[in-house]
Amino acid sequence: MLLINEIYATICGESRHTGRPCTLIRLTGCHVRCSWCDSAHSFSGGRRLSVDDVRRIVNEHGLSTVLVTGGEPLLQRAVGELLAGLMDDGRRVLLETSGTVLPSTALGLSEVPVGVHRIVDIKAPGSGIPAEQIDWDGIAALGAGDELKIVCAHREDFEWSAALVASDRLPDAATVSLSAVQGSLEARELAEWIVNERLDVCFQIQLHRAVWPDLERGV
Repeated sequence: MLLINEIYATICGESRHTGRPCTLIRLTGCHVRCSWCDSAHSFSGGRRLSVDDVRRIVNEHGLSTVLVTGGEPLLQRAVGELLAGLMDDGRRVLLETSGTVLPSTALGLSEVPVGVHRIVDIKAPGSGIPAEQIDWDGIAALGAGDELKIVCAHREDFEWSAALVASDRLPDAATVSLSAVQGSLEARELAEWIVNERLDVCFQIQLHRAVWPDLERGV
């Protein structure tokens, strides 16, 4: 069984799949508390559904892409069965995860079924998450089908990100993207920093927030 916070049809707002219609599956629960979190409603609540129940709902939506997120979806080990089942159904499966060290009861980043597109959020200092909580070993094992995302709240986060990109701590094959915390850093300012510093990363905005700025949930 899985504790599901919400399931709905939307568009992918971030990652290389930005703009694709998708079914978003949000699992309940998170073991970290980022200062800029925009999905705190996922910390509690939800309903218990079997993996088959979730697959049935996704099938009813009829969309080829599925995004599994949270909270932190890997806290529930049964998510591995869900991810594999969604791929068996012929779906393109995306997983958003915090990139932090998980409890021993969780599904490790390396245990995610092969073929799932892993989108891993590396926590910059502005998140409030200590660097020692970052799962550097798991991140180092990412491949060409995966992505790294860093959310920047201010110039210090950008400089931290630039130093990280220039280091040897990140896998060469994975795409790295930077985005700005809404209300803390202007997207234009971050874009200009990337250009001015000639930083070899992708710039992205939260497309779903741009399309539905008046909605807090369901996008």
